[in-house]
Amino acid sequence: MSVVARRLTCVDTTLQDPLVGQVLDGRYRVEARIAVGGMATVYRAVDTRLDRVLALKVMHPTLATDATFVERFIREAKSVARLDHPNVVQVFDQGAEGAYVYLAMEYIAGCTLRDVLRERGALRPRAALDILEPVLAALGAAHRAGFVHRDMKPENVLIGDDGRVKVADFGLVRAVDTVTSTTGAVLGTVSYLAPEQIEHGAADPRVDVYACGVVLYEMLTGAKPHDGDSPAAVLYKHLHEDVPPPSAAVPEMAYELDELVAAATARNPEIRPHDAVALLARAREARAALSTAQLDAVPPQALAGEHDNAEDRTSVIPRALTMPRPLPVNEDDETEGTDGTDGRFTAGGGVGPDGVNRTSRLAAPPPPPAPSRRLRLRRGPLTIVVAVLLVLGVGTGVWYINSGQFTKVPPLLSKTEAQARDRLDDAGLDVGKVRHAYSDTVERGKVISTDPAAGDRIRKNDSVSLTVSDGPDTVKLPDVAGYKLDKARTLLEDEGLEPGMVTRAFSDEVAKGFVISTKPRSGTTVRAGSAVALVVSKGSPIDVPDVTGDDLDDAREELTRAGLEVKVADARVNSEYDSGQVARQTPEPGGRAAEGDTVTLTVSKGPRMIEVPDVVGDSVDDAKQKLEDAGFEVDEDRGLLGLFGDTVKKQSVDGGDTAPEGSTVTITIR
Repeated sequence: MSVVARRLTCVDTTLQDPLVGQVLDGRYRVEARIAVGGMATVYRAVDTRLDRVLALKVMHPTLATDATFVERFIREAKSVARLDHPNVVQVFDQGAEGAYVYLAMEYIAGCTLRDVLRERGALRPRAALDILEPVLAALGAAHRAGFVHRDMKPENVLIGDDGRVKVADFGLVRAVDTVTSTTGAVLGTVSYLAPEQIEHGAADPRVDVYACGVVLYEMLTGAKPHDGDSPAAVLYKHLHEDVPPPSAAVPEMAYELDELVAAATARNPEIRPHDAVALLARAREARAALSTAQLDAVPPQALAGEHDNAEDRTSVIPRALTMPRPLPVNEDDETEGTDGTDGRFTAGGGVGPDGVNRTSRLAAPPPPPAPSRRLRLRRGPLTIVVAVLLVLGVGTGVWYINSGQFTKVPPLLSKTEAQARDRLDDAGLDVGKVRHAYSDTVERGKVISTDPAAGDRIRKNDSVSLTVSDGPDTVKLPDVAGYKLDKARTLLEDEGLEPGMVTRAFSDEVAKGFVISTKPRSGTTVRAGSAVALVVSKGSPIDVPDVTGDDLDDAREELTRAGLEVKVADARVNSEYDSGQVARQTPEPGGRAAEGDTVTLTVSKGPRMIEVPDVVGDSVDDAKQKLEDAGFEVDEDRGLLGLFGDTVKKQSVDGGDTAPEGSTVTITIR
């Protein structure tokens, strides 16, 4: 893959910050401040243990004081850390120190897509697709694993100096949204919010698909599709106006790219690709349909540098701003409202009074005009021209015969069957076979494809076959609660569904290894092929008993009675306990485990023997310091004669002898 960012020069800017120069959690040395977002600040740091550069995302202190947020953030971070994909920024560690809650992540030396757009404006279609496809691959892996990003935008697309494209900020958005959704607010970036996020706070993989469609539009045109004087105005447009086709801003843009943007940004989520995997397939189909000239078309650069970051930060948007409000009616156009209806405001913005769905958009350039009837009637002048050209010997006879016999198949995708028939009739073509097929991306009753394809050369009066959408192939999610995990997976696959991410939870009601619940819930109607996340029981929780200091056999017996397995570590360690006793255990005492979980025991080989320093003749303070530094406890014996003395006359273990580490040495003072 060739990536446009290879030739860019991007510089991290270090700003004055109290964390710069500090070592966080005794491990991460903060070297530079990279970026500030609505929820966190990102730093370049060095892991002093592993000697590697990484990125440290530190939550803003106002969020770090919210215990619920921190708990959920850490839980989500652990889940996202298991999302292993080459186009996802990896999470290495998470922790907290004082007011600082942080994530340690993979550091990508390079730029964000925002930097690229700010410097270059619109990109060539090839470069835009080179960036879009790995982004969709990353999101697709997340969607199939049960994650939704919720805040896709150019700032979260990283382009490395080596050409790698990676998606950042998985998990954080989900954790924050879990908190803010209960307060009547929407989390996100206004320019990239899907209509259902704005109106209902809903978030499934299709909100990421919508945001990617907006990002693609921005890459192709150099500007965002919707702007306004306030966030509320932008939100209103997302609810009630289609994203315009890129060709409206860049007239030479291929209609396949118009269709790709239209599919991804459909205001009705039901006719969008159901997840990033489906949109990736559409993107690859669009690329395959474009010629080299179309892929490498040089975009206009007039919009370069016009990106305003004021609305590009992730923020919590009050629900009041997301509720639809009527806009003033233009007195010069009182018959039609901004949503394409008869001027009356509709909250959904989807269906007008005539029953026509208003979420469709211009998906392709208009078809070539049919040959003019006036031209066909004016035979006299045309005949004269042909005769003259024939006399001149330019072979015009062939030109005349062919010019009236062929036409091009007009673009019919996303048109209703009736509209497609009318367009074919206007082009002088007949309708051939009409087939029906399921489609996750094309609304029921509209054209999915044609044979021959749009733009193909065809003789007039020939026929064009149509494939019309029956809408998405849907499945009712079966109730698999109470089944063993393997059986539940089989039941889902039999229904045409994909078993997704498995999480485990304690349950007093459901036996270990059996399904507690699914997400989505059973009975929900979903698309065929959708991933279903499963929650599986770990059984009733067991409090791990404390067996440190017990003889190994006694410890093994107590843990077995509790329903736990026992593993003994190969290596023994010195400890305060006698040889053969348990020095430490994992999990630690008081932790919770499931029946059958393993507790690892490390056996003591007794205390470490240390040479005792000779402190006879030293002052009391010096003697105590030497003995404590060597690892001993110190006891004083003054008696009546030593009440006012300050010199050590005797010690319980002679200097040069050895004693167990941590044992007590008594000094006699006179």
